[in-house]
Amino acid sequence: MGLFDGKTALIVGVANKSSIAWGIAEALHDEGARLGFSYAHGGLERRVRPLAESVGAELIEECDATDDAAIERLFEKAGQAFGSLDVLVHAIAFADRQDLVGRFVDTSREGFTNALDVSAYSLVALARRAAPLMPAGGAILTLTAYGSVAVLPHYNVMGVAKAALEACVRYLADDLGPDGIRVNALSPGAVKTLAATGVPGFREAYRYNEKVTPLRTAVTQADVGRAALWLCSDWARAVTGEIVYVDAGYHILGATLPADETDG
Repeated sequence: MGLFDGKTALIVGVANKSSIAWGIAEALHDEGARLGFSYAHGGLERRVRPLAESVGAELIEECDATDDAAIERLFEKAGQAFGSLDVLVHAIAFADRQDLVGRFVDTSREGFTNALDVSAYSLVALARRAAPLMPAGGAILTLTAYGSVAVLPHYNVMGVAKAALEACVRYLADDLGPDGIRVNALSPGAVKTLAATGVPGFREAYRYNEKVTPLRTAVTQADVGRAALWLCSDWARAVTGEIVYVDAGYHILGATLPADETDG
């Protein structure tokens, strides 16, 4: 028997096969979960639909998470497809590229608002609509990043948005806890995704992280997927409002030097 046999999960935010959300979806599928997917806009359907169909998805829908009517339609269809939900995975983030390559102080008002709406408020909007489909309790999981608590090159307004997202996790956990709904976040290390590789300097940072993390290893989709299984399962039934790092220990370091530059 799989850990998620008989359970349902809605994955919001898969963009392609390199998405962290896809790694989570594969892990849930391998443990028996019935899956549904949403994608942000029609241009992503050609990538997402074949992936979703490969794991027998029972729901594949377009949903703009900045549109409350679209969110309402998504969850109406989820209710029709599944009856109820056990897991919601929120993997949505966006910031204008121009707000990532320059200085944070030059972030436009529009860019700031857009980043927080898409990357943080969308969790609140999705959780509000998912809760009625979790009458027996459930798990809501989102994805954050170390840039929420420390300055990372070229992360800028996305770091601020992730900080807001983590605050949302805590407040939602408090709101929904009496209903048996747990809300947590995973904070992966540098993972090779399409979005990440588009950030200036990512490839260099990825190679550097592998040299300096305590575990001296790169983080993979599968690593994040396995952590997600724990947080979304009954094994973590007493865990909520947490930010769990899956970064080979990078976040515990104060200063870093490649191994060959230290005194041993």
